[in-house]
Amino acid sequence: MKSSAQLLFGLSLFACVAAFGQGQNQAPPTDTVAPDIPGVVAAGTKVQAIKGGFQGTEGPITLPDGNLIFTETNASRITKIDKDGNTSSFLEDTNGSNALAFFKGKLISVQTTPGQTRVGVIYPKNSQSVYSDNFEGKSYGRPNDLVVDKKGGVYFTDPANTAQGTTPALPPAVYYIPAAGKAVKVADNIEFPNGILLSRDEKTLYVNNTRGEYLLAFEVKADGSVGNRRNFAKYEGVTNNNGQAISGADGLAIDTQGRIYTAAATGVQVFSPRGQHLGTIPVSRAPQNLAFAGPDKKTLYIVGRGAAFRIQMLAQGFKDRAK
Repeated sequence: MKSSAQLLFGLSLFACVAAFGQGQNQAPPTDTVAPDIPGVVAAGTKVQAIKGGFQGTEGPITLPDGNLIFTETNASRITKIDKDGNTSSFLEDTNGSNALAFFKGKLISVQTTPGQTRVGVIYPKNSQSVYSDNFEGKSYGRPNDLVVDKKGGVYFTDPANTAQGTTPALPPAVYYIPAAGKAVKVADNIEFPNGILLSRDEKTLYVNNTRGEYLLAFEVKADGSVGNRRNFAKYEGVTNNNGQAISGADGLAIDTQGRIYTAAATGVQVFSPRGQHLGTIPVSRAPQNLAFAGPDKKTLYIVGRGAAFRIQMLAQGFKDRAK
């Protein structure tokens, strides 16, 4: 007979790999308490539930004023959370935007509306543009996450998780769009490439594999291509009762010390710059994505399954990028 912990873990895994599961018909999100993770978060710090009932929860990044925005993908909306936890609409009609990034004042997103999947600028008004809407003439399945380098090049993931009953034209892959260039495939043979992030020096590209047991890392080359794929860190506690490793790993964040934060089925898993698991911050709903925000970038915001949370950290988010 399965224990209650095993059942909860199994349900969390199921929620994490479901393409459109967003917390419908769930109980209200609740506060949890963080363990002691030296230099990262103090023991007993509350993970505060801000609000539930959102129509999708993805793509959080900080604004220049320290407030946070994230995407309600299913509502085709970007929502803002201010320092007091109040929420408001930041942008409507976003073509199903999922992940977000800023570059030189322009807001770039991966856009997921079927038939209109693309990567491009959606804000400010009258600055919209399309960076890429196909690879070698084939449409992307459902672009998921992105990160922009200092040159304006965009890395993004496409796990090819199209709507049920449809066959994606392209297999799961990671792509790079050079500034003013065409998309190139830089990595494949990943079951479900999801969250993506650059190291502080942009010499390493991290990619989460939702259906695997490792956070992957790649060496970034001068032309933006990548190589030397390796297993950077092993997700903790993500093996189900059948012995399968299904991490549910989604979004990523980085702090000033180079520690990596992963939204996974079990909570927010924190890894050292060398890939050592430092601890896990529990969240009452399986998280999907996360970002540091606030005036000093010491508040970690976590979103997932239709809810948003925040926790005061000892660690500080990397200040040279919006995320």
